Amino acid sequence: MSPDLLKLLIEGSLDTLYMVSISSLVALLAGLPLGVVLSVTSDEGILRNEPINVVLSFIVNIGRSAPFIILMIAIIPLTRWIVGTSIGINAAIVPLSVAAIPFVGRVVESSLREIDGGVVEAALAMGATPFEIIYKVLLPEGLPGIIAGVTLTVINLVGYSAMAGTLGAGGLGDIAVRYGYQRFMLDVMLATIVILVVMVQLVQIIGDKISSLTRHDKRN
Repeated sequence: MSPDLLKLLIEGSLDTLYMVSISSLVALLAGLPLGVVLSVTSDEGILRNEPINVVLSFIVNIGRSAPFIILMIAIIPLTRWIVGTSIGINAAIVPLSVAAIPFVGRVVESSLREIDGGVVEAALAMGATPFEIIYKVLLPEGLPGIIAGVTLTVINLVGYSAMAGTLGAGGLGDIAVRYGYQRFMLDVMLATIVILVVMVQLVQIIGDKISSLTRHDKRN
């Protein structure tokens, strides 16, 4: 492989990391409160509110059911409105974030619902406010599950970013299509696959480690 192609792969890897990192951060910032609201407004929640829960669940289900390629095309006007273009790594962050937010929301909701109800009841008996229960009980208790879910989200975003590259988003997906597929450069195609696999493995290892540390802290 030539030095130019090696440089191209490094740049593509950095672009992919950039897209995944920013979209993961946006998804976490938006998905975390979304999941909390879904949890606390459910039938078993501390702030039961069926209309809000039904509406939010419906929106989340729509976001999760839409294939990423279709979603990416469908929200092109939104992407152009936010970043001024529908092509490039910055443009790809918008659909990546939109696709990940509902997933993070459901992950957070599921993690909080698995918490023993007795812990919440004890906090209520001690006079804790709903905000205190969320901040001091639900989130700390559900943290290991949330971290595990966010790890899966990041892994999905790595795959989505490669898919976005086929539509002009840049990154490793774009390199795989332009060089590996269109120019029949098998070594480039294999290199992009190896890099993506390594990224996924590193994300999984780091996520598992952080999740296990939070569980260890809880036991102590």
